[in-house]
Amino acid sequence: MYLPAHFAEQRSDELLRIITGHPLGMLVTHDADGLDANHLPFEFDPAAAGHGVLRAHVARANTVWQTQRDGNAVMVVFSAQEGYISPNWYPSKHEHHRQVPTWNYQVVHVHGRLRIVDDERFVRGLVARLTRTHEADQPRPWKMTDAPADFIDQMLQAIVGIEIEIDRIEGKSKLGQHKDARDRAGTVTGLRERGKTELAQATEDARKD
Repeated sequence: MYLPAHFAEQRSDELLRIITGHPLGMLVTHDADGLDANHLPFEFDPAAAGHGVLRAHVARANTVWQTQRDGNAVMVVFSAQEGYISPNWYPSKHEHHRQVPTWNYQVVHVHGRLRIVDDERFVRGLVARLTRTHEADQPRPWKMTDAPADFIDQMLQAIVGIEIEIDRIEGKSKLGQHKDARDRAGTVTGLRERGKTELAQATEDARKD
């Protein structure tokens, strides 16, 4: 990833927010047929191993768990909110017109080593935890015991677990940090007016650093 120093995201709390707030990661793998990408909801355990662990599951029919081997190097990409930035939002543009459009975004690249976990207890626990996390804001959270036990057993047999021991994490927050204060303030206003509240807040927070 092209990563100018002023866009490098090194705040651990912000990296955690992006990963946990946008858990649908893109798992990038490589095998004899070339590159492949699978989009999976991940659980992030930052306390496990050295730099943390990612856990997810794939359909048993997905060949990724058969073409990959334990220890293979993989990457998972997590993307936060992104948005187009108009030069018209910059006060300086209206003075000297030396501004161009751009695109602001936040991404995290997690590099690690893959492990295939074809184990019913592993996937049962993982699905239960993911369900509790993502059902937490529901008026009546769904839980696995809401469905017949034999149906859940059948569903769990149709998935295979994966675990990624993290080697390193790279984050990029391209939020106009190199712009002057008034142009960055204009960006925040423009984003909020267009409903890009998360990106606006991230830009606002970056301005405070």
